[in-house]
Amino acid sequence: MKRTIFLRYLTGALLALGSSFACADNYPSKPIKAIVPFAPGSATDQIGRAFAAKMAESLGQPVVVENRPGANGMIGADVVAKSPADGYTLLFGTNSTNAALKSLVKNLPYNQDTAFTPIGYFGSVPLIVAINNDVPAKSLNGFVSIAKANPGKMTFAYASTSQRVSSEMLANDAGIKMTGVSYKSGPNAMTDLIGGQVNMFTADFAVTLPQVQAGKIRGLAVTSLKRSPAIPELPTVNEALGIKNYELIAFFAAFGPAGMPKDAVLKLNKAINDAAKSKELTERFASMGFETQPGSPEALGQKIKLETDKWAKAIKAAGMEAE
Repeated sequence: MKRTIFLRYLTGALLALGSSFACADNYPSKPIKAIVPFAPGSATDQIGRAFAAKMAESLGQPVVVENRPGANGMIGADVVAKSPADGYTLLFGTNSTNAALKSLVKNLPYNQDTAFTPIGYFGSVPLIVAINNDVPAKSLNGFVSIAKANPGKMTFAYASTSQRVSSEMLANDAGIKMTGVSYKSGPNAMTDLIGGQVNMFTADFAVTLPQVQAGKIRGLAVTSLKRSPAIPELPTVNEALGIKNYELIAFFAAFGPAGMPKDAVLKLNKAINDAAKSKELTERFASMGFETQPGSPEALGQKIKLETDKWAKAIKAAGMEAE
């Protein structure tokens, strides 16, 4: 009798083990949902959709992008943090969702350090400091002079953490006071910059560069340490103001809920790296200063730790406090 029971348990265990291996081998067996925590048309959305299409080619299943904008990416990130860790709900996150929010929000609805599984790194882009054409400044130094003469009267738009922190850092480093205006999306903020409702907007190339090139706004500087090949005539913030060590770039990467199966993580990572190496994708986004950097899930995990520390220091230096 005991032997019969033991054999039943053994058979059940072997069947369960075989089933788990079969599930792992069959992943993905249905469409994957990728949450973009920012609005359609944003850099995260454009880059995310391009990666999703390439990933689908490698995985043999659609990767369906769903936009969940709001609260600097927190709303979309929270959806993924609370989703099943089965590999079918991903976060196409950024420095906002996976590095900076920890220092900006007192009561995050999830633990940023433990809520996600790092999967794969997409790449990074610098930002452009731009102003409305009616602002009588032809350079960043000129804009700073106007702001110094009118403390608190110059306004800047922001719809993400990188946009806000970059502007606050700039104000801190330049010794000026500006008033921030929050927007739900980058495209909405850009509309108001063009219309003159705000004076300055520091945002990624996807949102700013086309408008700068069309003459609808005036680009003053880029936020990277080196000038961008996409618009080499613009100086860096460091060059424009005669300072050192100002740098703020946005990055993009894929994450899943904590506890994802290793096999699924590795398959997704390979699909992301294949996309990052795609000539079609890299050439498509070269104009926005996008640089890919394929790597392992472990490398992304280490990068997130370093970026979280970096953004904490940047936020503190900008005089910002968690709200």
